[in-house]
Amino acid sequence: MSRFTLPRDLYFGSGSLAELKKLNGKKAVVVTGGNSMRRNGFLQKTIDYLHEAGMETRLIEGVEPDPSVETVMQGAALMREFQPDWIVSIGGGSPIDAAKAMWIFYEHPEAEFSEVAKPFNIPALRNKARFVAIPSTSGTATEVTAFAVITDYSKGIKYPLADFEITPDVAIVDPDLAMTMPKELTAHTGMDALTHATEAYVAALHSDFSDPLALHAIKMIVDNLLLSYEGNTEARVNMHNAQCLAGMAFSNALLGIVHSMAHKTGAVFHIPHGCANAIYLPYVIDYNKKCCASRLADIPRFLGLPGNTNDELIDSYTNLIRKFNTTMNIPHSLKDYGIKEEVFLANLERISANAVEDACTGCNPRPTTTDDFKKIFTAVYYGTKIEF
Repeated sequence: MSRFTLPRDLYFGSGSLAELKKLNGKKAVVVTGGNSMRRNGFLQKTIDYLHEAGMETRLIEGVEPDPSVETVMQGAALMREFQPDWIVSIGGGSPIDAAKAMWIFYEHPEAEFSEVAKPFNIPALRNKARFVAIPSTSGTATEVTAFAVITDYSKGIKYPLADFEITPDVAIVDPDLAMTMPKELTAHTGMDALTHATEAYVAALHSDFSDPLALHAIKMIVDNLLLSYEGNTEARVNMHNAQCLAGMAFSNALLGIVHSMAHKTGAVFHIPHGCANAIYLPYVIDYNKKCCASRLADIPRFLGLPGNTNDELIDSYTNLIRKFNTTMNIPHSLKDYGIKEEVFLANLERISANAVEDACTGCNPRPTTTDDFKKIFTAVYYGTKIEF
């Protein structure tokens, strides 16, 4: 038996943020990140709509990029004091991920982070609160997924929490929020979305339910990302929907080692998550084609890219990814990113061993050992093509 889980309600389109005033409840905690949602008026709109719904509100503001275990625990403590029946998170992937983790420890203060970080080991939620996610970026799709990424800075490791329990109850995909994204963030989140859809199409649990979502998301991203990067309004609307479709696919099909590598190097080398995915993706495609070339070739074939053989088609797709990276000023290697060789080599064993333990590694179509990761990371560092 397999499972396919999405939020119960998904509202999309311009102005859909106003659906908040239809919620039924008494108290809501609003979790957000930096000041962009406040500066652009969306945070105040959120609070006003919740007040229209008759709810008392409390604000948790300033969640950092790559949220920490400490931030999660502080937020959960505030929630236990306030006792909300709704948790509403608005912003990028970081505040929404942090709010998901706060939700766990609000309802289960006895839980240990080390246990919660084990895949599909989160205790039952919705005993105290339900969850609304409102993304402001077009990439992470955490508003529809069973995942959250939390960083333990004492260990230098990002932990992907994975369990259908943390799939939001309500997702509001309002493109108005994404119109204010700067170009670099548009690039990184867009390539994150492309990685989600690509990995979902070949991941261990791909199915007839996830495949159409993944392929359509890839097509929408390829058609719209560069236009969105230049600020085209229609393309930004399309990207906001496309990243959500990619999230629906990967939340159920799962991911692969592009994400394992990004999780385990983000905290060590301080590479933004979407940027890391963009760098790693073409290398991992070349690594995975040893076991699923025919399936990978479905993607460029669906896009109408040139090629007569599977290898030619796959090369067309990786060339397209690299072209996107070049156009959007994303480096092609870790060395080009600016990581010093001695720093990379000093951490190679550590990041490779940690990547093996990442929750996404077991879903990758090709088994990957520590030695394999060392070879892949080395190829990515120097920018050499993977042929093993």
